[in-house]
Amino acid sequence: MAAGKILLKDITVDGVRKDLLIENGIISRIADAGTVSVSPDMEVTGCSGKVAMPGFINMHTHTPMTLMRGIEEDVEFHEWISRIWKVEAGIDSEFIYWSSKVAFIEMLKSGTTTFNDQYWSFQATMKAAAQMGIRPVTGYDIMDRMDPYEAERQKEQCIERYEKYKGEMAEADGVFALNFHAHYSVSEPMMLWAAEFARKNGLLLHTHISETKKEVEDCKAAHGGLTPVEYLDSLGILGENLIAAHTLWLTPHDIEILAGRKVSCVHNINSNCKLASGLRFLYSEMKEAGINICLGTDGAASSNNLDMLETMKTSALVQKAWRGDPKALPLNELLDMATVNGAKVLGLKTGRIAEGWKADICIVDTDNPYFLSPGSFLANYVYAAHSDCIDSVICNGRYVMKGRQVPGEKEILREASKVLRHLSTLSV
Repeated sequence: MAAGKILLKDITVDGVRKDLLIENGIISRIADAGTVSVSPDMEVTGCSGKVAMPGFINMHTHTPMTLMRGIEEDVEFHEWISRIWKVEAGIDSEFIYWSSKVAFIEMLKSGTTTFNDQYWSFQATMKAAAQMGIRPVTGYDIMDRMDPYEAERQKEQCIERYEKYKGEMAEADGVFALNFHAHYSVSEPMMLWAAEFARKNGLLLHTHISETKKEVEDCKAAHGGLTPVEYLDSLGILGENLIAAHTLWLTPHDIEILAGRKVSCVHNINSNCKLASGLRFLYSEMKEAGINICLGTDGAASSNNLDMLETMKTSALVQKAWRGDPKALPLNELLDMATVNGAKVLGLKTGRIAEGWKADICIVDTDNPYFLSPGSFLANYVYAAHSDCIDSVICNGRYVMKGRQVPGEKEILREASKVLRHLSTLSV
């Protein structure tokens, strides 16, 4: 169903009061405030005192893990993931569906309009996303754990589900992407198969790389001194269709390889800090090498929330602190990391408030104490305000949250609490 017309009257765009017209999911016109004529087929919203900002693109997350929030705390990554895998063995597609819906409430209320996901039973997440109007980037998740029989089963299932759901994903304005968990949980033949399947079908490939120091040390011990980046490059897996989550423990040679292969990298500061995986993300070195750098929240089981505005602030603060340089991550670059940089690799014309771009818009209410200062709007948005300043969200030309209200929120929380009872029996 095509999106209708929405007129945002007297909304601030780049510091200037404007009328913003949305037609068929696209920002069709941005004109001086009061100059766009109202017609009967328009949904008109008065936006005095409000600012139009691009919807966030969460480039690495695991939405169905939202109901696992807080299940294992105060442990390092490898102990944490061992515990999570045991719990995940007992969940089903119903859990994934309702947990995804809870995640989408949180995402929409904090301004995310597109998310790049990695989890199994992706069709349950895709269904939930379509119902709530958020744009999914998701697809089959490969993790054979070095079992050749499981590898063959997953190959067959991946092919079948790709053929079945690729059209449905496109109709939902989403992106079908292939995932393999990591080089330490997926066999070499299976990683090679995944890379070839992605290239053959023109798909993005999404994986974890160099998240922890132990991961790097184990990889070097197992593969003749090669780091994870060097190992995957030796297999021919790295390329411009690859989205590499974390990339925290990198050598100068790793950065050279990632830049040369045009790999996009995703920084997940809150998860990395909370699990003590590390904090010295080499942003400046990666930027200077020409790497496309994006932001992600990771899953709520490790970062505990899906708030991209908080992720932006923490990323900047930590980067400035460990380098001893307040200029280490400027605000404009930070915003690009949370919006348009992700759109580049996803092949989506979004992440900007401009004519001809997708209407993925956060309507920010500045009528609160955080914006009463001479500082720039962006500085107040990132460093002072919280995500509850986002009054409404439009995705693909439709309201998905209006006046802080997400349709069906109470029912979602009620149904999610039912499946959560099952999880509580697994976590004892």
